Amino acid sequence: MTAIKETMMNLPVWIEWTAAALIVVAAFFLLVGAIGLVRLPDFYMRLHAPTKASTLGVGSVLLASMLLSSAQGRPGIAELLITLFVFVTAPVSANLMAQAALHLKVRSRAPLPPKVDPHQPQHVPPRQP
Repeated sequence: MTAIKETMMNLPVWIEWTAAALIVVAAFFLLVGAIGLVRLPDFYMRLHAPTKASTLGVGSVLLASMLLSSAQGRPGIAELLITLFVFVTAPVSANLMAQAALHLKVRSRAPLPPKVDPHQPQHVPPRQP
């Protein structure tokens, strides 16, 4: 136990600051994901915000953990495996939930784009050479 305390006390300052910055970045992304989950009006929008933000947040925490563990002389293999697991499973689970919602015909509250009449010519800006 004392060897761990001695190792943690003797870390270089740049490692401590980098790990602290990664934790702050992770907290920011997790906060953005939580706000998106609460504020967005639709299931599909609510699904998008936390999955993207939490993946980046958890990834930043695991990078900080890998940095600290490698500075202490321990390879961060567990953290690397957790990172790979999160980066693979988060998009897959979000896709499966979206497909289930589409199958159950969950309606989206997103505004529809304006209808375009195919017979009426549309204004296309001229190309710049």
